Amino acid sequence: MPSEGRECISIHIGQAGAQIGNACWELYCLEHGIGNDGIVREEARPHHQRQSFNTFFTESNNGKYVPRAIFVDLEPTVLDEIRTGPYQHLFHPDQLINGKEDAANNYARGHYTIGKEHIDRVLERIRKQRPSYVNLNRLIAQIVSSITASLRFDGALNVDLTEFQTNLVPYPRIHFPLATYAPVISADKAYHEPLSVQDITHMCFESSNQMVKCDPRRGKYMAVCLLYRGDVVPKDVNAAIASVKTKRGIQFVDWCPTGFKVGINYQPPTAIEGGDLAKV
Repeated sequence: MPSEGRECISIHIGQAGAQIGNACWELYCLEHGIGNDGIVREEARPHHQRQSFNTFFTESNNGKYVPRAIFVDLEPTVLDEIRTGPYQHLFHPDQLINGKEDAANNYARGHYTIGKEHIDRVLERIRKQRPSYVNLNRLIAQIVSSITASLRFDGALNVDLTEFQTNLVPYPRIHFPLATYAPVISADKAYHEPLSVQDITHMCFESSNQMVKCDPRRGKYMAVCLLYRGDVVPKDVNAAIASVKTKRGIQFVDWCPTGFKVGINYQPPTAIEGGDLAKV
């Protein structure tokens, strides 16, 4: 069992592997109080706060837990049982990979011919489940770029780099910036995701979008700096901030309940050709 902080990808191959995997995820969900739709059951919430789900599950922006699992089979029958069964809403459709004909109990057919056709597709899906340093470094580069964008491009509300440390938190010894970035979205999913100002603002307060591993829901914010890029107007930003303030999971210290600093820059993030992040 991996220690806390690590991530484990389960790969279930063939009929037996898929059926055992289905039984495993049924058990994991029951153990952690997760419903068959990926949502934590209300009675399990107090216990859920004390656990780390990220080893085996990925938390999506809407609070749904998706298994870090890949199911692979050469024919569709077994995986179709998962697609139409009680846990059909638990798995991402791209995690269930199958061909149209099986190996007919012929090892050579499965290993050298039919099976070989699916290797690239399976490896691509596994790659998308635990990112490489290239992926991570490009993501960090976007964040550094966003922090310095106001020094390089025009915008409606320019925020200078020095304003972060002087204006946001009045005590120099308690400057602990927690950088987040949104939307972190792949090119092939970009057209199927909501990307309003309010959506990306809420994403910034999700633990899955943080660049530092800590849970802000267990602490309090002293101040927040929101730097928007691209076609954004102050009216939408103000509405998004008002919405954030109503969320129970976002707590501010008593002496600074409205510590929001906002920057709007007209230059949208630049997408790297062949990279993971979509143009937004």
